[in-house]
Amino acid sequence: MTASRPLTLAEIVRRSAAAAGDAPAIRIDNDRRSYAELLRNSEIRARQMLGLGLTRGDRAGVLLPNGVPLVEIVLGAAMIGVAVVPMNTRFKSGELSHLISDSGMKALFTCERIEGVVDFSTLLDETLPGLLQAADTKALSLPAAPALRCIVSIDDKGKGFAPASGLTLDPGPIDGFVDPEDAAFLMYTSGTTAKPKGCIITHRAFFMNASAVADRFGLTEKDVWWCPLPMFHIGGLLFMMMMFKQGGFYVGTSYFDPEAAFNQIEETQPTVLYPLFPTITLAITEHPRFKTTPMPKLRYVFDVAPKDVQRKIQDAFPTVPLLSAFGMTETTGTVAYTLPTHSEDQRLSSCGTPLPGWEIQIVDPETHAPLPANQKGELTVKGVGLFSGYFNDPVHTKEAFLPNGFFLTGDAGMVDDEGLLYFFGRLKDQLKVGGENVSALEVESYLATHPAINLAQVVGVPDAKYGEVVAAFVELKAGHSLSQQEVMAYCEGKIARFKIPRYVRVVQEWPMSATKIQKFRLKAQLESELEGQSA
Repeated sequence: MTASRPLTLAEIVRRSAAAAGDAPAIRIDNDRRSYAELLRNSEIRARQMLGLGLTRGDRAGVLLPNGVPLVEIVLGAAMIGVAVVPMNTRFKSGELSHLISDSGMKALFTCERIEGVVDFSTLLDETLPGLLQAADTKALSLPAAPALRCIVSIDDKGKGFAPASGLTLDPGPIDGFVDPEDAAFLMYTSGTTAKPKGCIITHRAFFMNASAVADRFGLTEKDVWWCPLPMFHIGGLLFMMMMFKQGGFYVGTSYFDPEAAFNQIEETQPTVLYPLFPTITLAITEHPRFKTTPMPKLRYVFDVAPKDVQRKIQDAFPTVPLLSAFGMTETTGTVAYTLPTHSEDQRLSSCGTPLPGWEIQIVDPETHAPLPANQKGELTVKGVGLFSGYFNDPVHTKEAFLPNGFFLTGDAGMVDDEGLLYFFGRLKDQLKVGGENVSALEVESYLATHPAINLAQVVGVPDAKYGEVVAAFVELKAGHSLSQQEVMAYCEGKIARFKIPRYVRVVQEWPMSATKIQKFRLKAQLESELEGQSA
């Protein structure tokens, strides 16, 4: 499906609904919609928003688990030019307060609770003092969120919320509102010390990146894309819109559960598995059902991890190429991918080559001077899917770009003679042990070769003598045990002594953001433990 100009998200779905009609568009858990149903329900959401007084240029928050209703809200907003602010369902009051006030959202769509996980009614009452005392749930006036006029409950429950079923449907037109250069999303990046910053992502950026990925992998209306990524994450939205553009079938989950995942995979027979992160991918390949679940239509599997972890995953899929990628929120999810035509070593160790419309340049981290091939430096990018800046933050926006328009990713990388991109972790993920630079990714890659270790994460912790030493957190394979001394002995003579972990901790569950392990929490946990021992 091609277009002479970038399409808006609403135009994408309208075109596919006209062409595909009753063909399946999306399934989340066991809830599914055809293209015709998806379009019809999205138009109802658009009319609800118009009835609430939202207009082109306004923002609407979405605090919901993955689900078809969330998708219909996103598309409804897209129809009338309202930018969606996806909100991490793990956020607490401080984070939610920042997103609500910083974005200036006029409406927030949520539900009463995610059973057994979070009570949004209680959480939002804590976040927004005075919510429960509001005289009119459709005309809020709260000091903590002066722009917010309404919190809509899609399940019609929750104190202080306006039930969705009681909203007025505006009878006016709901097409022709939007330009491809309008903001489709305000996506907040998770920070460790600074508050999250809102990335302005346009309809054009979504369309161009979706088109580039679809073209690179030859995706059609016959493809089934399985993706468990959360929809407050850029990947949970981009690839969904990509499949809508192609008229294909997008299959996702409200939250990742291996048993439920295998049920879905058996029933829908995906052509693409896109778990992307090893915490999810390994949970699939190490599951007892993996070897007995047929996947005859599978063409590609995607994951990003150190080479030794990638090797484990590729070995689990001997007849299907494992592909990798590089991207981030500011790039609307993707910049580069490996290809099935790359050698196995290239696919397992690199991030591939840029998508059409993208450029990659490696620069000196200090001077920002361009570096030649095969030299490590800071990875900078420029292209068709680049975000339009940080919302309400001209200072950080200016600091993030070089004069030639390249965006400073903050990542360490290298491009070889063949144009393949290699990723070496965050620049700040470099440890300094007694004056020696240590790459956390390098140590993680070596630890992943231990037969008992499923996944390793490395951080630096303060040390009186060396300034900083290496600490490793490891997740073990089922049925295995491992001591700190055994890990250190495994490293002895294989990696430099200053790279060998001084501390090793076995973890059962990783502290996660949307999809990534939060190393700063691991670091803080160990530092607190060590301080307690010295007290």
